[in-house]
Amino acid sequence: MVRARSASGASSKEVPLNWNKWVRQIYRWLSLAFTVAVIVNIVAVAQKKYTDRLGLLAVLPLVFLLLTSLYLFVLPYATEWRSGRPTD
Repeated sequence: MVRARSASGASSKEVPLNWNKWVRQIYRWLSLAFTVAVIVNIVAVAQKKYTDRLGLLAVLPLVFLLLTSLYLFVLPYATEWRSGRPTD
């Protein structure tokens, strides 16, 4: 839990830190970065200015997309496992 603070610095109430919300937001921004990187690569190939370093531009967001998507994929199963409900 994280305590929310008012402008005077006094804590008012507890606010849960929602990691799922942050991971989903990061996933959205990474997918946008990956799309832009792929478009840059396509333009570079069309202009015959493609380099290996430019090719790696799309790989970096792709790695983080893999990690965040695996987290989001496992999340419902982990929630069921922690709650003790049987899975179908």
